[in-house]
Formats: sequence, C-alpha cells, structure tokens
Amino acid sequence: MICLAFTWLNPHVYLDTFVLLGSISTQHEGQQVAFGLSVILGCFVFFFSLRYGAKLLILVFKNPKAWKVHEFIIGIVMLALGVSFLV
Repeated sequence: MICLAFTWLNPHVYLDTFVLLGSISTQHEGQQVAFGLSVILGCFVFFFSLRYGAKLLILVFKNPKAWKVHEFIIGIVMLALGVSFLV
C-alpha cells in the first residue's frame, strides 16, 4: 500500500506525464504513436539501468570516500544549476 501511495499520490507523476510530456508531444504532429512508444521505451531503459546500475555500484559505495566524491559531484551540479538560473 505504501508503494502504491508513493506511486499514485506523487504529484510529479502527473506533472511529468500530462504537463511535460503532453506539451512536448504537441510539437510532433502526426508522430504521436512513435513519440509515445519512444517515451515508454526510454522509461523502461532508464529504470532498468537505474536498478542494475545500482546493483553494480553497491561495491563502490561501500567505501565512505566514494560517498564523499558522489556528494561533492552532486554539490557542483546543484551549484552550476543555481548559477545558471541566476544568469
């Protein structure tokens, strides 16, 4: 039940699916079926890669130093995004 609640009560599900993908799909007139299939394939590849990539990286992240490097990289990306929003 908790998994279903996180899935179906998450507002990002609806924002991404209906607003973002819906507005992008209007730019591909006449190719809606191909666009929809490519979105489904892209989601499948993303979540499949996320799951198995995490399994492969479990040995790397047993090292606390790897977590520090990971957090540093995330910090740099967030800083770059913040600066890009200001400019």
